Amino acid sequence: MSAKTPDNQLMDLIDRVATRDEVALKLLYDQTASRLYGLALRILGNKEWAEDVLQESFLGIWRSAENYRESLSPPLAWMGMLVRSRALDFLRRRRAERLHLNVPIEDFEEVPQDKDTQGPMQLVEASEQAMVLHQCLEKLEQPQRQVVSLAYLNDLSHSELASSLKLPLGTVKTWMRRSLEQLRKCMARHV
Repeated sequence: MSAKTPDNQLMDLIDRVATRDEVALKLLYDQTASRLYGLALRILGNKEWAEDVLQESFLGIWRSAENYRESLSPPLAWMGMLVRSRALDFLRRRRAERLHLNVPIEDFEEVPQDKDTQGPMQLVEASEQAMVLHQCLEKLEQPQRQVVSLAYLNDLSHSELASSLKLPLGTVKTWMRRSLEQLRKCMARHV
């Protein structure tokens, strides 16, 4: 893989953040914030909450950058897991705060939701599925995990992956097919 790939650039920035380089944190934020904000917004469904979670997440990245291991996941996947965890923690805190109000549920009017808005149960199920997927991804060999992660996180085609990773197209297709089959089997065991 060339030193100019986006993943290598992000890994370099994370390494610099681990040494408390504030400029690197700003660069990392500039390169990834929009994607991570989108993830937080999908989970939370509220722009203000998503902004708060994004800020908390970057504080978490600042504090835990030294713990990042490129062998376990690509940098954007690692940061995405931090955002997802913070967003789910935020939802749990909000739920706990509402439980302490002791207001009977019948007293609340039904809040109309968009058809795309997920309810709490769907969010919990999505969270559990994401955790299982992360565990299943860790069982893949690092090169195969990287191919699958890049394909889905960066929305790259097989030929774009082959070009980016400097691998033969057939190798990328084979790794992708085998990896997806392994992931399906792993996920099926947890359903």
